Amino acid sequence: MKKALITGITGQDGSYLAELLLAKGYQVHGMVRRSSEEKFERIAHLKDQVTLHQGDLLDQFSLAGLIEKVEPEEIYNLAAQSFVPTSWSQPVLTGEFTALGVTKMLEAVRQTNPKIKFYQASSSEMFGRVLEVPQKETTPFYPRSPYGVAKAYGHFITVNYRESFNLYAVSGILFNHESPRRGLEFITRKVSYNAALIKLGLKKKLGVGNLDAKRDWGFAGDYVDAMWRMLQQDTPDDYVVATHETHTVRELIQIAFARVGLDWEKYVEIDPAFVRPAEVELLIGDYDKAKKKLGWEPKVRFKELVEMMVDADVKRLEQRRPNDPI
Repeated sequence: MKKALITGITGQDGSYLAELLLAKGYQVHGMVRRSSEEKFERIAHLKDQVTLHQGDLLDQFSLAGLIEKVEPEEIYNLAAQSFVPTSWSQPVLTGEFTALGVTKMLEAVRQTNPKIKFYQASSSEMFGRVLEVPQKETTPFYPRSPYGVAKAYGHFITVNYRESFNLYAVSGILFNHESPRRGLEFITRKVSYNAALIKLGLKKKLGVGNLDAKRDWGFAGDYVDAMWRMLQQDTPDDYVVATHETHTVRELIQIAFARVGLDWEKYVEIDPAFVRPAEVELLIGDYDKAKKKLGWEPKVRFKELVEMMVDADVKRLEQRRPNDPI
């Protein structure tokens, strides 16, 4: 039985990846921070099937000790400060977790067991002010946020350790990927949740930022399969994981509100507070390399994804108890 260690197991991607690996017969271990306020709701249904350990990306010794204890064949480093707007208000913390945390993980692997296969969660936010359309593995990075800058560091330090120390270390350059388990601070879930609230009469308006920002949105459940495939190859390499489709925030809102039978223009307002200091206008990924080498391609398309999220939020709100917060 293979053993895998997932940092960030309580997040959206971590929960879907844990499900996937369990289905493939893995013994799954997850790292959680002791100081975390995470309620573990995303992995509550897996609590008897996974083993959780305390550790921290900022603590080199806890990482090395955890690797020695678990003895995993594969490590998936999904933990990070992952919300772009927060990276402007907490740029140093973002750099420590999202950039230097990767170095500490790689160094722990190198010193403990350099035969471990290591996956790093890179991001399309590294492309930022895009220099090529669509974006692929060879497209230069031009990050437009502290988060994007930190992810670029994490990406290049992974490449550096692979080339310098011959580690099996790969980066998945994942474009935006969503699900009903997405955090409420992210625009897709914010839209799906608020559409459900407004439909059920629990809210009247939704404030958003740039309606014209374009993103390549896929389903997180599809994307974790690409992560796993990257670690099953003979040689380590980096891959773009995307849908090769781009959609605006306006389209996202239109589909979500149509799903609950509402005219979005009656309920959505532009709020300058949600406009980024430096906007990423267009992201669209070319996943041709992943298709050819990994045999991977997305299954869930944009409209289906948005409707899945809206349906889940409507159901969640309908089942809430009277005194539960919305």
